[in-house]
Amino acid sequence: MRGFPAFVRRSCAVLLQIIYLIAISAEAMTGALSAGRRRMDLFGVVIIASVTALGGGSLRDIVLGHYPLGWVKHPEYLAYTVCAAIAATFLAKKLHYLRRAFLWLDALGLIAFTLIGCAVAREGGHAPVIVVIAGMLTGAFGGVLRDVLCNEIPLVFQRELYAVISLLTGVAYLLMLRLGVAENLSVLLCLGGGFAFRLLAIRYEWEMPKFVYQ
Repeated sequence: MRGFPAFVRRSCAVLLQIIYLIAISAEAMTGALSAGRRRMDLFGVVIIASVTALGGGSLRDIVLGHYPLGWVKHPEYLAYTVCAAIAATFLAKKLHYLRRAFLWLDALGLIAFTLIGCAVAREGGHAPVIVVIAGMLTGAFGGVLRDVLCNEIPLVFQRELYAVISLLTGVAYLLMLRLGVAENLSVLLCLGGGFAFRLLAIRYEWEMPKFVYQ
């Protein structure tokens, strides 16, 4: 993140880290609730929660050959998800009151995961198209894996704009860097813009055109 004082660069990294930890905890709780709707035991709940929260980043690392996987290098991430999953089983009857908060956290997590995924791919020296795809895998595919394991059609393929917003965020991030915008400013602008775009998509139910074949 050249062009800014060191403390500003560190602050941006810390901000993303905090958002990441909050987001994986929220994603783990939504995964646990999905498992509960399928009447899974506690082991199944923890697995589904972990896949939801960490599956996108793990898939990205496997595709890019980036080892060790994020949660292997930082096992505390796995601890966060397990604790969040178990907490969700005790708080399930009250969590529906926080639906709006979860939507906001999910939107923020989507963009933060995307930018982190893009940064990992860039550091690996990959081509721009791979950087964008890596960001999208990190941001959106934890939910895909959750729905597949729960025997459901993935929500990202049939509801409001989700994976598309992740892709557009990655493209915007690379374009800003190509135009010479400082990296941490690019991250902050994309974080705010992508978050706002996702909230608007939820509010106005923006969707991709659907293909219907009888």
